[in-house]
Amino acid sequence: MNTEKPFTIPKNLVMDAFKAVKANAGSAGIDKESIENFEKGLKDNLYKLWNRMSSGSYFPPPVKAVPIPKKTGGERILGVPTVSDRVAQMVIKMMFEPIVEPVFLPDSYGYRPRKSAAQALTVTRQRCWKYDWVLEFDIKGLFDNIDWNLLLRAVKHHTQNKWIILYIERWLKTPMQKEDGTLIERTQGTPQGGVVSPVLSNLFLHYVFDVWMKRNRPSNPWCRYADDGLVHCRNLKEAEEIKSMLQVRFGECGLELHPIKTKIVYCKDENRKGSHQNVKFDFLGYTFRPRQAMNTKRNVLFTTFSPAVSKLALKAMRCEIRRLSFRSNTELSLEEISNVWNPILRGWQTYYGKFHSTALRPVFFYFNKLLVAWARRKYKRFRHHKTNASQFLVKIARMRPQLFVHWNKGIVESFA
Repeated sequence: MNTEKPFTIPKNLVMDAFKAVKANAGSAGIDKESIENFEKGLKDNLYKLWNRMSSGSYFPPPVKAVPIPKKTGGERILGVPTVSDRVAQMVIKMMFEPIVEPVFLPDSYGYRPRKSAAQALTVTRQRCWKYDWVLEFDIKGLFDNIDWNLLLRAVKHHTQNKWIILYIERWLKTPMQKEDGTLIERTQGTPQGGVVSPVLSNLFLHYVFDVWMKRNRPSNPWCRYADDGLVHCRNLKEAEEIKSMLQVRFGECGLELHPIKTKIVYCKDENRKGSHQNVKFDFLGYTFRPRQAMNTKRNVLFTTFSPAVSKLALKAMRCEIRRLSFRSNTELSLEEISNVWNPILRGWQTYYGKFHSTALRPVFFYFNKLLVAWARRKYKRFRHHKTNASQFLVKIARMRPQLFVHWNKGIVESFA
């Protein structure tokens, strides 16, 4: 009896894939099986998956359609795979990503190892000082509109591995399942939320945009993070020309520039005396616009074009604080609140405080006000004395500035 599998997939690769999926966490798919439940029968579950993938008999189940609100309004549909399918996708990602990663260009920053949004922001800040104009572009519904034929052509260009190609093709064709059980068949795109989707979308845009720019506009630096991108230009005419060229290029590849989010921006500062209807743009949670800064050598204010946390990001952080509100959890101590919130506050401070950190202060002020509301509920003596509750927290903040991340930054007077 021949027990040899048509595809050679190492068992340890499947185990490594599970470890990566577990580290990334995530919710259950259509089978409602959590990572914790999957892990209870880990040995059998991984063996079954390996056996099916190695024999070519693995067919991905439908992905769970989950609507999530956009910061700018409306909804985005995420496709959440089952835990088992996430492990299978991770197997493919671990095999395929190292093949294409060395091919990707340096100014592609989204969803790549050793690349970050902070790096994209840093290089954009520097280029805005050098180039007077920016074309800000956004691809409308990228994950929903990727052309399968073009994408698979790119996949086959980089690998002849039959099982990688086979399973990528099956994932592309996997339907979405709505909450009522209705299946949504798909003819293009790759589900946003899939493990392998980011590397596939990066590969697609590598040829649609990155390589195209390098070949056709080599003197115009660009920066792309997934479907958000910027092209730096010397003058308005050049920006308009590139915008028109990109509209044609994306149209040829089945994509469309977002008509509202795509715009030309003038990087106005102290030395740029021109004018334009757009002098600011948002990128990766930051707003780039003219701002006052201090020349420390000459001790004078001047206008620079630089980034700071955007109003949308500030609103999203305040909404998160409200959503996870602790003001009524009077059974908690300050230390317990700190244990829950410090990782969140530290993450915000690390990312959004990288440039013009004082712009983040409204979020920390809001958090402090919530602490006052909590103290007034917890301690009877403060119930009708807001000022006393504020003074109580100020005193603690001065004695223990390390208790909350932002207290170390001197934001201790804002409890009123």
